[in-house]
Amino acid sequence: MDCIFCKIVSGEIKSKFLKETTHSISFLDAFPLAAGHVLIIPKNHHRKIQDMSIEENTDLFSLVHNMISHVDKITGSTLVAIHNGQDAGQEIPHLHIHLVPRSKYDSAGPIHSMFGSTPTTLSESEMDKIYEKLKI
Repeated sequence: MDCIFCKIVSGEIKSKFLKETTHSISFLDAFPLAAGHVLIIPKNHHRKIQDMSIEENTDLFSLVHNMISHVDKITGSTLVAIHNGQDAGQEIPHLHIHLVPRSKYDSAGPIHSMFGSTPTTLSESEMDKIYEKLKI
């Protein structure tokens, strides 16, 4: 497989590893958006969160929980970002979680700035249909 993250896991591509668990690794992003930008990935190749087993998922998010405290020491705030699939902006088809130190001076803005200035307006019946599809 020609996956850059799989090559990092195997050691074929060198990386600045921060912490490794049974199913996951964290390392510094080679192309950081801010100093201290960390990536956390599952060791096994999965494109989306829902493709992982519960055990892998628990391990991955436990590592996120552990690492975020360390990243937060850089600026006091951390953006946690997951692009869960290509249409969501995922550039590398291997699940990865970004931990990006943020400050009020970085001009990155809130998540709503990614989608323009106006939120999507839905009618009450459209909201009800979405609600019915999503509720468990």
